[in-house]
Amino acid sequence: MSLEHADVQRAAHLARIALGDDEASHYVDDLGRILAMADQLQAVDTKGVAPLAHPLDSTQRLRADEVTETDQRDHFQRCAPAVADGLYLVPRVVE
Repeated sequence: MSLEHADVQRAAHLARIALGDDEASHYVDDLGRILAMADQLQAVDTKGVAPLAHPLDSTQRLRADEVTETDQRDHFQRCAPAVADGLYLVPRVVE
């Protein structure tokens, strides 16, 4: 995909970025190289390659899943304007 000066100016306008003509021509070259690299990556055959969640083979140390606070729902709901069956009632905002 080739970029033209007008494409960069339009993208800058949509992003609300003020670009001069000399800056836009500089970005035409830069963005063109980025798109060429993306095209090159698209050409790589990835069949049979499993997606990775993380490139390193490490696991994250997790803390124990233990309750550390007491249930204070009744205390917090005492100051609420409207409560029913342990739920906060709020005005409807979407019709």
